Amino acid sequence: MKETRLALSDDILLNIEKPARYIGGEVNMIRKDIKDTDVRFCMCFPDVYEVGMSHLGIQILYDMFNKRDDVYCERVYSPWPDLDKILRERNIPLFALESQEPLYKFDFIGITLQYEMCYTNILQILDLGKIPLLSADRGNDCPIVIGGGPCSYNPEPIADFFDIFYMGEGETMYYKLIDTYKQNRAMGGSREDFLRKAASLPGMYVPKFYDVSYNEDGTIKEFTPNIPEAPSVIRKEVEMSLSDTFYPDAPLVPLIQAVQDRVVLEIQRGCIRGCRFCQAGMIYRPIRERELEFLKDKAKKMLDSTGHEEITLSSLSSSDYSKLKELVYYLIDEYQDKHVNIALPSLRIDSFALDVMKKVQDVNKSSITFAPEAGSQRMRDVINKGLTKENILSGAELAFQSGWNKVKLYFMLGLPTEAEEDVKEIASLANEMAEAYYRIPKSERNGRVNITVSTSYFIPKPFTPFQWAGMKTRDFYNNHQNILSKEIKDTINYKSIRYIWHDDKTSELEGVLARGDRKLCKAILEVYKRGQIFDAWVEWFNYDIWLEVFKDLNIDIDFYTLRERKYDEILPWDFIDVGVTKKFLYKEYEKAINVEVTPNCRAKCAGCGASSFGGGVCFEGKN
Repeated sequence: MKETRLALSDDILLNIEKPARYIGGEVNMIRKDIKDTDVRFCMCFPDVYEVGMSHLGIQILYDMFNKRDDVYCERVYSPWPDLDKILRERNIPLFALESQEPLYKFDFIGITLQYEMCYTNILQILDLGKIPLLSADRGNDCPIVIGGGPCSYNPEPIADFFDIFYMGEGETMYYKLIDTYKQNRAMGGSREDFLRKAASLPGMYVPKFYDVSYNEDGTIKEFTPNIPEAPSVIRKEVEMSLSDTFYPDAPLVPLIQAVQDRVVLEIQRGCIRGCRFCQAGMIYRPIRERELEFLKDKAKKMLDSTGHEEITLSSLSSSDYSKLKELVYYLIDEYQDKHVNIALPSLRIDSFALDVMKKVQDVNKSSITFAPEAGSQRMRDVINKGLTKENILSGAELAFQSGWNKVKLYFMLGLPTEAEEDVKEIASLANEMAEAYYRIPKSERNGRVNITVSTSYFIPKPFTPFQWAGMKTRDFYNNHQNILSKEIKDTINYKSIRYIWHDDKTSELEGVLARGDRKLCKAILEVYKRGQIFDAWVEWFNYDIWLEVFKDLNIDIDFYTLRERKYDEILPWDFIDVGVTKKFLYKEYEKAINVEVTPNCRAKCAGCGASSFGGGVCFEGKN
């Protein structure tokens, strides 16, 4: 195999920030001879390299695709604005890292959709890759642009830019899709022929084969297929055998510091908790565990093949993994002497958790994280958080007695039914936590306690019980943020409490994009044409451009954000079946308004509909 020639010359690489983002050649990068493969697939993460290299989904799919001799899977990330400018000025097409070849030469561009604020970056990558931005403008020689990931559960605001959306988990149908592509090409079929065939495959949504009409008030009147191959309802794909499927033994190792520069071991998929604001907890149901021996084997192979000194046990709620103790103590026994750090995010703080954390973390450097999400017990019951103040404070006390003095607390403002008193309770909870610390004798304390209170703004997401809820105005958010800020300053322990908050403008726009419809495609395209990229980055986000475009196109922001939806309204994503039923979600919304709690899946089945997949927690203990 001949040596790959870099797409960027030395003079460019020497004049841009972090040139290692663009040269490929990472540890465990896969090299294939292009002429020996039939299908070229480029995985794309529409954000900067350091963020994209931390994404587990791309690592899994990269390994899965490249296991086939007839497929060569490569990668591309959004070029930072400095290189973006050079590529445009010199008319250099954006390229994949492995072969350094332009994106327009590929058969597929697979874009992972993790965050709504990256939508303009999708257009940046297509544009720089010399691929027409609109699906309708692509000819037979253009790549098939396919999207997947959590944001694909409402694909409508970006429907015009994609040929296909893959609904669900990638392990199940991608091979079939590639086989269909190869068969269509061998038969001399056109792009249109392939898309028709793709539309008939499980989990595949081809937007061009669906028509949308609207009522006078702007809501959807009808959403219907326009060809017989396209189903009226598309059911998400679910991998039910997580211990008998694809997972990399040798994940890619970034050349520069990534956001999460470590081995990631996904111990389970899904969640039993049923928090009413949480999209992931609904769309990834039912919860499915990976077997203990599978995880031990993967941990060893990944650590050996990467040289990483940290492993993260990834899960929406790690404490709910039934073999957690056995796995964690195995990793400690096996790797503590090798100086491998074990990270346990989303762990409920109890004596077991603290015992483990003391063994695997530097108490003086690390912090304990709690996510109460709401300050008052009433609000925690509204969102079905399943946490009491006693749970939170007792966990904090255990941590303080074990030597920790740094705490992070995460909350949301603007939740349905939230009142000023609920917000003030956040300050009260932080203050009580500080008081618990200072009750420890001074000689036994580890200096001053540092409590960081962080608030984000509630954004209703599709396929959650709050998908019908209205957001609050920016004035409302800012008022509640100011109330909380003042309340914290008025506490006895205010010197021990730091308060940080999320940007209200970004949150408002995320709310528009999260529940938007196809009418937003024109707006996103126009915002991009006016020069906007990297909206997820505070230093590059320009709220005024978005406002100007919305005004020019007569798009009413309040229609998407403030308006409460009715149960019988056709929502832009209603054609997708995630297993969890609309009836169940609305019942949960009503229970939220009435401050009623729903037990977790292991305590009592609530009949959400996910049992239709035939496995996971729904069938635990049953023959």
